This record gives sequence, structure tokens and C-alpha cells, in this order.
Amino acid sequence: GKKTGAPENRNKAKTQDGVALEIQPLKSQEGVENEEKEKKKVKVPKKEKSVLQGKLTRLAVQIGKAGLIMSAITVIILVLYFVIDTFGVQGRPWLAECTPIYIQYFVKFFIIGVTVLVVAVPEGLPLAVTISLAYSVKKMMKDNNLVRHLDACETMGTATAICSDKTGTLTMNRMTVVQAYVGDTHYRQIPDPEAILPKILDLIVNGVAINSAYTSKILPPEKEGGLPRQVGNKTECALLGFVLDLKQDYQAVRNEVPEEKLYKVYTFNSVRKSMSTVLKNGNGGFRMYSKGASEIILRKCTRILDKNGDPRVFKVKDRDEMVKKVIEPMACHGLRTICLAFRDFPGDAEPDWDSENEILSDLTCIAVVGIEDPVRPEVPDAILKCQRAGITVRMVTGDNINTARAIATKCGILLPGEDFLCLEGKEFNRLIRNEKGEVEQEQLDKIWPKLRVLARSSPTDKHTLVKGIIDSTVGDQRQVVAVTGDGTNDGPALKKADVGFAMVWMGGTDVAKEASDIILTDDNFTSIVKAVMWGRNVYDSISKFLQFQLTVNVVAVIVAFTGACITQDSPLKAVQMLWVNLIMDTFASLALATEPPSESLLLRKPYGRNKPLISRTMMKNILGHAVYQLTIIFTLLFAGEKFFDIDSGRNAPLHSPPTEHYTIVFNTFVMMQLFNEINARKIHGERNVFESIYRNPIFCTVVLGTFAAQIIIVEFGGKPFSCSGLTLSQWFWCIFIGVGELLWGQLICTVPTSHLKFLKEAGHGITKEEIPEEELPEDVDEIDHAEMELRRGQILWFRGLNRIQTQIKVVNAFRSSLYEGLEKPESRSSIHNFMTHPEFILEEDEPRTPFLDGAEDDPETDGLKKRGGGSLGGSTSLNRNNNAVDSDQAEVTVPEPESPLHSLETSV
Repeated sequence: GKKTGAPENRNKAKTQDGVALEIQPLKSQEGVENEEKEKKKVKVPKKEKSVLQGKLTRLAVQIGKAGLIMSAITVIILVLYFVIDTFGVQGRPWLAECTPIYIQYFVKFFIIGVTVLVVAVPEGLPLAVTISLAYSVKKMMKDNNLVRHLDACETMGTATAICSDKTGTLTMNRMTVVQAYVGDTHYRQIPDPEAILPKILDLIVNGVAINSAYTSKILPPEKEGGLPRQVGNKTECALLGFVLDLKQDYQAVRNEVPEEKLYKVYTFNSVRKSMSTVLKNGNGGFRMYSKGASEIILRKCTRILDKNGDPRVFKVKDRDEMVKKVIEPMACHGLRTICLAFRDFPGDAEPDWDSENEILSDLTCIAVVGIEDPVRPEVPDAILKCQRAGITVRMVTGDNINTARAIATKCGILLPGEDFLCLEGKEFNRLIRNEKGEVEQEQLDKIWPKLRVLARSSPTDKHTLVKGIIDSTVGDQRQVVAVTGDGTNDGPALKKADVGFAMVWMGGTDVAKEASDIILTDDNFTSIVKAVMWGRNVYDSISKFLQFQLTVNVVAVIVAFTGACITQDSPLKAVQMLWVNLIMDTFASLALATEPPSESLLLRKPYGRNKPLISRTMMKNILGHAVYQLTIIFTLLFAGEKFFDIDSGRNAPLHSPPTEHYTIVFNTFVMMQLFNEINARKIHGERNVFESIYRNPIFCTVVLGTFAAQIIIVEFGGKPFSCSGLTLSQWFWCIFIGVGELLWGQLICTVPTSHLKFLKEAGHGITKEEIPEEELPEDVDEIDHAEMELRRGQILWFRGLNRIQTQIKVVNAFRSSLYEGLEKPESRSSIHNFMTHPEFILEEDEPRTPFLDGAEDDPETDGLKKRGGGSLGGSTSLNRNNNAVDSDQAEVTVPEPESPLHSLETSV
């Protein structure tokens, strides 16, 4: 239950989760008023949590109503026709001895009406949705998507924007140093160890090996010929790899200087953006090694090592020149720049290590390195697919804007010649906030459509961007946003997004996992694209099922209705229609809802939130196939006996045996449904209905299984199924007419949908405009009643718990007042025995244990001990301050040893 309910409802639930706010008297007026308020607040308009469920529910209700009307009319017409024909036209009197026969006729008419209703009501829709979602979720696990909320799978089908992190998602998260600036020389490749002076090399090795987490290390490759394994922080691993490339051994330095010898460590955090480690020298002085973001560390450097390894003065203009000539070119190649520095402290007086600003100043720069995190090779293609599919990809990263721009260009997020925006977090906030620091939606609406890269951004910036895109009214449809995140601070953005992806491969936090809808187990952007495919596939699967089911619905209802009105009997008998209902509901939902997705799903724009389930193309298919089937059925019904040279089954007596005529009608009808099920695999006007049919073994099994079951029913069903065995030629004719469905489907495809202006769409979602304003709370998104009931349950549970606590305190107060005049433990024990059970005695010499709320102690439970057995809980001295009794408590209950209250006390 994430984006559910109005904000005030969510906040209310949070405040009422706390025990402290729930302490209320049993029958206080305030409590009654609060309960009434809660009841009023809960009375909100019922909107389905899932957009698809909302559309389907509405469509099912509409179809159900139509079916109910048709079935009622069928029964009324059958009864009236029978009564008028029997007693009016034929002029027969109502004979008492014939009453049972008349009743049997009326029961038969009623059964026909109920059968029409059963066939008309699409009870298979919820089943199809459940099967499709469950099947998709299971298969998505193989694509590294662990779905936590079922509706997230479907929502991804409508996604229009993806806000993605950079590191690990778009890039490989395998950092390597590829450039370095050492001793006034900019090396475009890893320098030769001979080219660097030994004393500079020594500083680099010590600065990297000591000033990094000792858990970060480079291990040999798992497979021969593979890349070395990076364990720990990836940036530190890149620096350690740089040391190894310089033919040096960092582990030897670490063995010489174990962690216990480190004098002081300033760990890395998002504020300082650097890490520093202090060592004590043998002469009593100190040396500090620092590393961090180049722009941060260089500001604190006053000297730099020259080509001879000697420190020279490093002025502001030197720094600006270095930024322009070294750092910016590195960043423009998509490299992350890290500066290594050191500082020596004299041994005469120990510095004040707490004054961090003074300590982290007057540094000497050793080197600047450029670290590359290569783009995943499959990402550019995946982003191109997203753009073709009408999904905008935005990169939100904490990196330098030049690095971010370079990576975005490599990925294809930024395209040459396009008017797209790249902003830093500070600039982004300056543009969208007013003088008071509040976000203005109008300003944000001017920026987000063109924004593609947000660099040096904080988690707050990510949340602001996501909320702004979702709340925006720019464009015809509301944007559906997917977001990736791995940190605790990403929780709000993941929660606010329509679909939140938590990344766990790099060590995502539990907060991110709990706030997310889908967990990415490989942190790969291509997995998100696969989630989009599966989401769209859910929509298509439901639409395929609807196309098939509504065709059967229309034909079965019209045949039953028309046949009953003309021939006084339904051509399809009750059991036969229930078999047809089983085919089109249960089996079809299983067959069509398990279609695997294909790449073609990404060649069209996303379905809008209000886009109807049944498009005009689908309506053309439904009506086109219905016309074919009705023509065949009515031809067989009224002229079939002449064509096959058999006896007519029309106007048969009440309990007459099954006829070949009506069996052929039933068999042909089922064969047409089976072949139309193959047609239903395509809903966008595609001609090749057999494409990839072998990829769905469930579909093939269902179709072949249904065909086999139909043979058994026709040949051996007999009277229960109202079937008579058919000859081989009659079977071939039935199958031939069924195959005609495939040919007729090709004919329907040739008719352009644009020429059929009369066709209407169906299955729209419920829009906000359709809900009366007075019923719609402010800022309501989607209301999940199950979640609200859960909240109410928690509130009631806490209330009950607090009332029990209050009663326990009252018991304690009474007991302590009774004990006040008593001195001997035996006498206390006797009173205690009187109140509980003779087997228990009080002990006073055990340590005290706190009560549930940490404020009161419970002497009864803590003091109980079985003779000869273990203690049930630590005993306490008697609480003599528990004398305040709530006047509203009507009665005091003393817990029996085996009572729920006693067990609650004991467990606490």
C-alpha cells in the first residue's frame, strides 16, 4: 500500500501508530469522538489501487448489466411465448394434471436464462489479471526483477519517464584509473613506474594503501584470464589497482602499518567528500594522507610536488590553470577525478584533531588521477529502445556535471543537435524555487520536459524532480515515473514514484528495499527495460483475452436469445454453454495471459492511464468474427438438416434424446472458438497469428487439450451433454468451418480501421472528473481500502494493549497499597497466593526488569517463581508509587496464571 490515500490519511495513520498517542480511557468522550472522526475520514470514494483493475472492474460491471438484461428478456419472452401459444393460440385449458409439465417448461426457461447470464458475465477477467501478473512476476525473476508489489508490474507498462542513477546502473561499477597528473606531467595512460621518482611513488603507494578502508582489496580473478575481482569500495579499488599497475604492492604497506597503528581517521562522508588518515612518526611528529574529490582537495592545497618531487607553492591561479588544463579535460572524457595529498605536522605540540577545518588545510598535492567507470555495453541499445518506445530517460547523479554529460552522451541520453538541459543540483534549485525556498510547479514545468541530466544532485533534488514530473499538468496524460535508488535517502523518491526500483547488487539499504516496488538484483538498466516489456505484455495479454471472450460472449448470448425466441429452445443447451464458458473463461485466460513478451512491444508509445482496454481495431475484430460465427450458426440452425441430410432438431419435445443437428451446431461453435483463440493472439492488426506460437507451450497445450476434450464430449457425452455421436465427414465439416475463422481473420485485417467510423472504444478508466468533487479529498491519488483497514486494525490493537496496561497498573496500585502494612515475605506471599495460585511465591532479590512502556514495573510477573522450577521473569521490589487509579476504570481484573493477560505480563 504505497501511493494510497490522501496525505492527511497517511499522516494520521503514522501518528496513531505510536503507543503513547493511544492512551485513552475505556469510555471517554474524546475516544468516541475520535472514532467517529475516523469513520468519517474512511468514507472516501472507492478507487481501485490498480489502473488496470479499475478499467476491468468497470468493463465487467457494464458487460454483467447487459447480460442480466438479456437473460431477463430471454426468460420473459420464453414464458410469454409459451403461455400465449399454449393457452391463447391453441386454446388449451390449464389442467391440474398437466401442472408438473408446465412447471418443467418454466424451469427449463429459467435454466436457459441463468445460462445466458453465466455466459454473459465475464468472471474470467479477474482470473486473467491474476494469472497474467503472477506469471509475469515469476518470469521477471529470471530477468533480475524481484517484484514486491504486483501492481508495479502492470504500472511499468504505462511508464513514460525513467529517472536512473549512473553508477552501477548505466555504468559497470568497475572503476579503473586511466589517466594521471603526477610531477607536473599529465599522463594520458598509466605511466611507467620508471618515469615517476621513487619518493613520489612512495607517497602515492602509502597514500592509497593506508588512507583507504582495509576491507577494500583486489583479489585474483575467479577464472583464468578474467579480470581481477574488486572487493569493497569501488573508487578505492581503482586506486589500489593503480598501485598494482605501477608494479607496487599495497598489501606489504598494510602489513607494515596495520589498522591498530592508525592514529586518527576522518572517514569519507557526503559533506567532507574526502577521507584522511593520520599516522604518528617515529620522531613524535604526524603525517596525514588525504584523498577526495579533486575540486575539494585542491582548494585546501597550498603546495604541489614538482617534477623533482619537491613541494612548490600552489597559488589560486595555479589551481585555476590546473582545473582548466587537467581536471576539465578528464571530466569531459567521463572520468571521475580524485586528488591525493598529504601534510606533515611537527612533533613539538599535538594538533587539535577536533578542529577539522584547520587540520584539513595547508595540504601538499601528490597527484590527480582520472578514474573511468565504463558504460555497460548493452545500455546505449537499451536506452535507444526506451526512446523508441516513447519513454524519456533522465540521469540523476552525484558526479561532476562534465563527467555526467560525457557519460550521458555515451549512453545516448544526450543526443547531438538536441536542445536538452544538463543542470547541477544548485542551479536546478535556483530555477525552481521562489524567494522563500518553496518549489513552484510552474517553474518546474518549464524545466523538466527538456531536462536530461541532473548532476551533483542530492536525494532531496531527486524527490523534488520526481514529485514535480508526477504532479505536472503539462501534456495530455499524467506522466508515469519510474525511479532507481539504493540509499536510505532515496526512500522518499522511491516511495513517491509510480514504480520504485531498489538496487541491491551494490549494497542497497533496507530502507530503499522497503520503499521500492521492484528490487533489481543486478542493478542493470536493461533489467528496467525488460520490466517495461513485461508491463506492456500484461496489458496486451488482458486485451487478447478480452477480444476472445467478448466475441464468444456476443455470439453465445445472441444465439441463445434469438434461438430461444424463435424455436422455443436454446440451440446451445445449459451444460454445453457452461462448457463453452469454461473454454472462454478459465482455459482462455490461462492460454492468452501467459504469452511471453516480444521486442515489438517496445516499438509503440506507452498506453495512457485512461486509454481504453478495447481499441477500435479490437472492436473491429470482435464484431467481424461475431458476424462470421452468427452467420454460420444460424445457417446450420435453420438449414443444417438439409445440408447434412439429417433430422431437424428444432421444436423437439421436452425430454427428447439429443439430435445430430444440434450436436453439429454445438461442435461447429466450439471449433470456431478454438481457431478464433489463435486469431486473438494478435490485437494490433498483425496478419501472422502463428508468430512465435511455439514459445508459449501453455497456449498449445490448452488448445490441443480443449480439442481432445471436445471429441470426448461429443462422442461419449450422451444425454448429460445433449450430444449425439458424429460421423467422420461431419467432424471434418465442423473443423473446416472452424479453420474458416483463420481465413476470415485475414479478410478482417484488410479492412482499414480508419474507414469504420462507427466503431467505438470500450473499457475506459474512471477519471477524476467522474467523481463528485465533494467526495474527493484533497490530493487524493489512489485509495487502498485494505491498507486503511490494516491501519485501523493496528490502531485498535494498540488501544486494546494500552487498556490492558492501564488495568495492570491498577492491579499493581491495589496490590502495593495492600502490601504497605506488611513486613514478612510470608504474609506477602499469602496475600499473593490468595490473588493468584498457591504454587507461586514472591521473590525480591532478583534484578528489576522494565515494563512495556519503560515507565512502570510489574511486580507480579517479575516476582513469580515456581517452587523447584526456573523463574518466569526477573522479580522486582514492589512498586509503591502506583497509587493513581483512573476513575474511568469500572472494574479491576486479576490475571489467572493461565489467562491471556497473565501470559501477556509474563512475555513482557
